[in-house]
Amino acid sequence: MNPRPVTYLPVATKPAAFPRRVLLAVSGLTPQIVTETLYALAADEHAPFVPTEVHLITSAEGAHRAELSLLSDDLGWFHKLCADYHLPGVKFDRSHIHVMRDTQGQPMNDIRSPADNRAAADFITAQVRAITADPACALHASIAGGRKTMGFYLGYALSLFGRAQDRLSHVLVSEPFESSYDFFYPTPYSRVLQTRDHQLADTANAQVTLAEIPFVSLRHGLPTALLAGQASFNDTVAAARAALAPPHLVLDLARQRILAAGREVTLPPAELALLAVFARQTLQGGEPLPAPPKGATDPAWASRYLREYRRITGVLADMDATEKALIKGMDGEYFSQRKSKLDKRLKTALGPAADAYRIHDGGTRPRRYALTLSPAAVRFAQDVAFKEDV
Repeated sequence: MNPRPVTYLPVATKPAAFPRRVLLAVSGLTPQIVTETLYALAADEHAPFVPTEVHLITSAEGAHRAELSLLSDDLGWFHKLCADYHLPGVKFDRSHIHVMRDTQGQPMNDIRSPADNRAAADFITAQVRAITADPACALHASIAGGRKTMGFYLGYALSLFGRAQDRLSHVLVSEPFESSYDFFYPTPYSRVLQTRDHQLADTANAQVTLAEIPFVSLRHGLPTALLAGQASFNDTVAAARAALAPPHLVLDLARQRILAAGREVTLPPAELALLAVFARQTLQGGEPLPAPPKGATDPAWASRYLREYRRITGVLADMDATEKALIKGMDGEYFSQRKSKLDKRLKTALGPAADAYRIHDGGTRPRRYALTLSPAAVRFAQDVAFKEDV
């Protein structure tokens, strides 16, 4: 390959070393965004990035144009680019062209209404979430094509789900080729075309500039369930906001749930009771508590724990098993089991944000356990209503 020089910012890590390398672009009626970006990535002199596969998000009409101009036997500019610059093994066919769907599940021709905007945001977010779920993949997302909202949603989705190996860029083409529907990439040979202003220009003289766009990754603040689920764009943004907001804990003992990091989390009585012990200790301004001793029982710990347990299950509930386990007091093993299960549930539901709601041991010996939340950040449900109660 003997590419023309391009401008591209050097990066600290090496996405090109990943076995799966994906170029994801959005486009409207200008499918040449694909070939222009692919050329610029492969042609970079400092850190060439040759995708193993290309994916395009577009409208129904955009998909039709992409198939005809990039993949057809008559034009086939994608195949010509790969042949001209010896780029073997880049997968891109009709199955890699993803048509956005409206709220009724029908192919979208354009983004014209608020409902279309939400549908486009959810569609783009789902594509980015799916690609970034693969740890062996490096994603390069291009926001150069399509409506501005499409580029915004793609960039925002990468900010939500992107990892250290992922990149975001915008491709620029020199005049007079930028406005020409007949330009697809700088050719390594002379090819004369007529521009929109009826001038003649040689594509061998075209310049392509690929500028990387830095983004802040919020992925570390998203709950594990959200990373693997099918949440909408709005729900994902809300979860990111909640994770970045100051921590606030609400305990609803009657309905066996908490509100933490903006999310409602159901907890079994055994784990909720332990959390309630420390929440009440925080509200009362009490000192951190030592754990029950290992190999011995602590009646005071059993008493405070069972008091919260009864508040959750009701005084008439069958507590024989729990009462029997704690009849002589609570030991260190019982405490550790309850705390470990509580930590696991919080981490699964809240992701990294769970740390603010965990019971911490103080980090020094002798261990003293407490919530790190301030009293102002802790409430019981009689003071704060949950979503469905409003």
